[in-house]
Amino acid sequence: MLLTWPAPAKINLFLYINNRRHDGYHNIQTVFKFLNYGDEIKIQRRNDNKIQLFTLMSHTTNIKQNIILRAANILKLYCKNRKKYRSNFGANIFLKKKLPIGSGLGGGSSNAATTLIALNVIWKTNINDKILCKLASILGADVPIFIKGYSCYAEGIGNKFTSIKLPDKWYLVLYPNLIISTKKIFNDPALKQYTKKKNISTLLNIPYKNDCAPIVLKRFPIVKKMFTWLSKYNTAYLTGTGSSIFAEFETKIDAHNVLNKIPKWMNGFVARSTHISPLHKYRNIIFNILNNK
Repeated sequence: MLLTWPAPAKINLFLYINNRRHDGYHNIQTVFKFLNYGDEIKIQRRNDNKIQLFTLMSHTTNIKQNIILRAANILKLYCKNRKKYRSNFGANIFLKKKLPIGSGLGGGSSNAATTLIALNVIWKTNINDKILCKLASILGADVPIFIKGYSCYAEGIGNKFTSIKLPDKWYLVLYPNLIISTKKIFNDPALKQYTKKKNISTLLNIPYKNDCAPIVLKRFPIVKKMFTWLSKYNTAYLTGTGSSIFAEFETKIDAHNVLNKIPKWMNGFVARSTHISPLHKYRNIIFNILNNK
């Protein structure tokens, strides 16, 4: 059976940087919302213990740094070290990429989480989400958010989560053909002013801000140009460290009306936020199908 698993996008409603830690990481406060739009991953089980990744652009067999292959191999290693699991863990993984790399939409982290969850089902390893989150944290601080699968408030280095249910809205997301390094933005010399930590109820009732936005808009003129354009129609926000920006709309029609006006040099899509990740909704459907067989 070849199943198509969603790897949804996320947006950060706001992003505050509280301080820089002694280990070089930053303490932050942010809210993640999932969108009903993202990459697609098809996975086919194989019994020869090999894991291969295919994309529309190329056939990839052994790229150690690819986060999808890293996720698959981390799960495989965890299972192989426990005798109760079967010995052969192989898969063909097909990635249909929709989310741009380095765009602040969480594409890589989402791909990794979807790989862990999907292979856990396909390999019938029945590992609980708590352990999957621990494996996910090896791959990146925000990968566990996609494992948990609900809109949440995050603090610390982005690894302390609290579920938070917010109204679902329509969003227009715009992005240029530009990759922005999160590490470079957080290490930018201009990032000197930090936001004092506030409680979540306060943050949700004041105008949202992104402490990285001034730096990104200054360093990348194309993002600033896009930001200025979208601001004519509604309040624009940067998600993560960019390069994507977004605006909230009351209806799908309102969002599409603006999308239809974008200049040719911009790219964009319209999506609705959802408290429960599309990945978890899909996993529940698959569980029900398998359990009823």
